Amino acid sequence: MRRYTILFNVIFLFLLATFSNRTDAAVTLPQLVSNGMVLQRDVPLNIWGWAKPSEKVNVEFLGESYSTKADKNGDWQLELTATKGGGPFKMKINEIELSNILIGDVWLASGQSNMELQIRRVMDLYADEISKINNNQIRLFRSGTRENAETEKADYPNGAWLTATPENRMEFSAIAWFFANEIYKAKNVPIGIISTAIGGSPAEAWLSKEKVTPFLDSWLDRQADIDSMRTARKTEGEETKPYNWGVEVNKNDPGVGLWSKDDVDVSEWPTMSLPGYWSDKGVDLRNGSIWFYNEFNVPDSLSGKEAILRLGRIIDSDSAFVNGTFVGNITYQYPPRIYTIAEGVLKPGKNKVMVRVFCQGGKGGFVEEKPYEVRIGKQVIDLTGDWRYHVGAELNPPFSFGGLSFRPGGLYNSLISSMKKYAIKGVIWYQGETNAGRGFEYRQLFKDVILDWRSQLAQPDLPFLFVQLANLGIPNKQPVKSGWAETRDAQRRALELPNTGMAVAFDIGEWNDIHPLNKKEVAHRLALEAERVAYGNQSIVSSGPLYESMKMKDGSIVLTFSSVGTGIYANSLLEGFQIAGKDGDFVWAKAVVLNKNTVKVWSENIKQPSAVRYAWDDNPAGSNLKNKEGLPASPFTTEK
Repeated sequence: MRRYTILFNVIFLFLLATFSNRTDAAVTLPQLVSNGMVLQRDVPLNIWGWAKPSEKVNVEFLGESYSTKADKNGDWQLELTATKGGGPFKMKINEIELSNILIGDVWLASGQSNMELQIRRVMDLYADEISKINNNQIRLFRSGTRENAETEKADYPNGAWLTATPENRMEFSAIAWFFANEIYKAKNVPIGIISTAIGGSPAEAWLSKEKVTPFLDSWLDRQADIDSMRTARKTEGEETKPYNWGVEVNKNDPGVGLWSKDDVDVSEWPTMSLPGYWSDKGVDLRNGSIWFYNEFNVPDSLSGKEAILRLGRIIDSDSAFVNGTFVGNITYQYPPRIYTIAEGVLKPGKNKVMVRVFCQGGKGGFVEEKPYEVRIGKQVIDLTGDWRYHVGAELNPPFSFGGLSFRPGGLYNSLISSMKKYAIKGVIWYQGETNAGRGFEYRQLFKDVILDWRSQLAQPDLPFLFVQLANLGIPNKQPVKSGWAETRDAQRRALELPNTGMAVAFDIGEWNDIHPLNKKEVAHRLALEAERVAYGNQSIVSSGPLYESMKMKDGSIVLTFSSVGTGIYANSLLEGFQIAGKDGDFVWAKAVVLNKNTVKVWSENIKQPSAVRYAWDDNPAGSNLKNKEGLPASPFTTEK
């Protein structure tokens, strides 16, 4: 009996200890408030977290002590005294000790893929510079979450502050790194970057619930329509079994497991000149797979060495093999194909490269004016020209209703709400590609994002700097409607809000790539605007000419510009202007600089002009209005 009494007491004490541990839970902190964090200088600092209700929380930092109690929900927050830049420092929160804390300027980098694009993607332009990155005064916080949440999230599920060291540098957004590095050199204070950009995201996904209602209602209506159509098809007895595209393409492709090998016979395969799109070369394949084969010679002295296979950019996805050895694959069209050929794969003399390309609808092919080559040390072997090809699988997938990605407000809920208590210096933003084609709507939508974030972050004057869309596509020979130009103009109009700045980018993009590599110049132009907007230097020339007003004069239109610096550059013939009469039809126009800040625009074919557009094309190549400081003018229309 005594034995059972002792056993009962042991179990009771164990359960009591367990219960006590659960109800007396330790203080917990958000992912942002962690080792290595960068806190914003010169403003009161918010430190927050969670504990059991009414638990006392004590924070010790820089010789000061701050105390509070958790509320009935377990939430607590403390405001620490504003501090000048410096570090590293330590902070103690109850029993938690945080170290390696810096105080400097914190910037939120957000938007879509051009802001998300990491340093590893721009190695072609900046390899030497990137190899030297090693600065523990510049740090990055990025969570791995891409959740499209229905409700606000109090914290990120993961994430840590990373220093800009050789081990971490490839994780940085390219724009964010170049921007942070330039600000660091100019201000000599630590720089923190909170990166939340998500590729393909529309602006409405970044709105809080206070602003998102009209977009969410429309999204829910469309989702309801899709659900209704799915239900109707099921009622009609149509096939509802899920369609697995990958399984189907492999099942119908006779080359799977065979044509990737080193001994495949391609002597009967036809040829096609690459790069280019196969639909332009007589191959009608819209959905399926197609194989491409080429040969190249390797000198005896270079055989067996490690090499790089460059396959430009391929639409939509691909898998590549050299001498029967798999060397890499990319699952979507935008990343550059840079595949490592391991030591021992290359042979002296003839070598073989096989590329299996997948297209899931639309125009597939190898994008022009990209590198297609093998690099062995300094030796470059060109792969452009005739390739042999063979269609693998041609599919006719069943009709699919698809889904609606990026719930309005979803990315705000998962990526912005979690950091809105964290004081920051400003925002850098690169987004708009997904909203292109809805430029008129974007005029207000983009302003709503700016105003909403300022409200939610409790920083009504928060500097908000953004990148205008870069050039893309083949330039048009005649004036046309342009969704990208409309979106650029909507972005320009956001400058009507105070404490905003814009980096023009239509002159530094790439006609054949929605993700141009020249991120350093984009970051430089953002940094110029940061100097003016965030750091108060009103003497700096931070942008090119911005359209201000117009007036009719003797059959022409005279435009007035701001941000002209020392004046509009007048030593070249102005290109890129269009003018319209009362019918609204635009034609190419002549233009000349009248003085420091005005330009006269006219056409002999328009006697009563009513409006002017500038750089109005997806790719407004040749448009050359700029100030004497060399900064390009923003595209614009004088139309309301």
